Amino acid sequence: MSIINNINKAFDHRIRLGIMSVLMVNEKTDFKELKELLGATDGNLASHAKALEKETYIVVQKSFIGRKPNTSYSATRKGKTAFKKHIEALEKLLGNN
Repeated sequence: MSIINNINKAFDHRIRLGIMSVLMVNEKTDFKELKELLGATDGNLASHAKALEKETYIVVQKSFIGRKPNTSYSATRKGKTAFKKHIEALEKLLGNN
């Protein structure tokens, strides 16, 4: 089996890589915080989050804080496992096994 078989296309963009990296170390993160951490635009972050949600790697929770809508994200078990495999494959590819 080739090393690159575990490199996951779902994580091939820096914004998706960033979203998953943040969610691996935080149980939950809201849209505004992710946007600031990653330096992404609203539309860019939303479209990449939707792609990860479609793969069921993240869960989106929408709620209200007072009258303001709040969107937060958390990684699923499936997402965490897939991301770990992706990072391990990159490390092997770079020779850091």
